[in-house]
Amino acid sequence: MALTEPLDLLTAFPGWCTSFDLYARQEQSRHASGRTRTKDFGQPLWRGAWVSRAMRPNQLDHWRARIEQAMVSQMTFQAWQSSRCRPIKHPGGTALPTGKLHSIGADDKTVRVSDLPGISLSIGDMLRIGGGLYRVLEAVSGNPTGFFTVTPHLWPGTVAGQDVVIAKPWVAMTVDPGSLSASADPRTGRGTISFTATEAR
Repeated sequence: MALTEPLDLLTAFPGWCTSFDLYARQEQSRHASGRTRTKDFGQPLWRGAWVSRAMRPNQLDHWRARIEQAMVSQMTFQAWQSSRCRPIKHPGGTALPTGKLHSIGADDKTVRVSDLPGISLSIGDMLRIGGGLYRVLEAVSGNPTGFFTVTPHLWPGTVAGQDVVIAKPWVAMTVDPGSLSASADPRTGRGTISFTATEAR
């Protein structure tokens, strides 16, 4: 079967996401006067880092091959923050509803969400709205919710009525070239894998 994008790399990955943060696409320059100016080259992108637990040789080779293929081909994969597969106030394994984007504030960073009855969102929760991934910056509940702030700003093309996913919200990423490390202990063949990835748009 041919590989198709986005790849499903993380569902069975034997490890953890050690960082998942926004990366500002900015450049700073210092003027002769001493003033520093910042140029913005676009909206920030999500970046993440993953590290596996110690694996046996066969398992290590399996994951080395999968991640190396994704890195070399630059195929996208579904990436999410391991600690935020569910809202903070709703742990466990019960099914979570998918909401709808009710309305967007004039500043393009505040939203109202509907169709999430009984769900409370906390600061730090993650949402997938359309094709974008956002972090909640204000605690909110209700159906529909009041306006609350997310980061980053909503991407162009985001419109009311789009799905709002709160269960394992993901974003398309590509593995950063040269970031794959898969070292093994020469005595046992056991080893760990680590890699970083950046949002692909």
